[in-house]
Amino acid sequence: MKMPKFLLRGFNRPSEAIIASLGKLERETMSEVWKRKEVSVRTVEAAFGERIAYTTIMTTLDRLYKKGLLKRRKESRAFLYSARYSPEELERGVTEDVISTLLDAGTERVEPVLACIVDAVSDHDRVLLGELERLIQEKRRSLEDEE
Repeated sequence: MKMPKFLLRGFNRPSEAIIASLGKLERETMSEVWKRKEVSVRTVEAAFGERIAYTTIMTTLDRLYKKGLLKRRKESRAFLYSARYSPEELERGVTEDVISTLLDAGTERVEPVLACIVDAVSDHDRVLLGELERLIQEKRRSLEDEE
């Protein structure tokens, strides 16, 4: 019997949960940073059509920096901001964290977690099941080489 799927915090993907935990302006700002690679407060202000005050954008970029989502460097008297993680890296990091948390729940509970991963992969695409098997064999070889 197929079990119902539960969504992390009501969203489809773990990275969406992180992005959704940000405010609307923070999400819009992150989109601009990802699109433009590096931004100044003025760049974001221009992208938003000056509908948001310069100081509000400055505060938003600073918050995202303090949350660890942006890097910044000083150029002249202004900061230039860039994303610390691409959307894909953010998703991978969150996914690794979720899986690690599930595996850390206790050794006796590892098998159901692994079975769920295999089921999810095979439900998604049978070709991915072969890729998963290849990755497992590759990892086994690299671990044996380390010994």
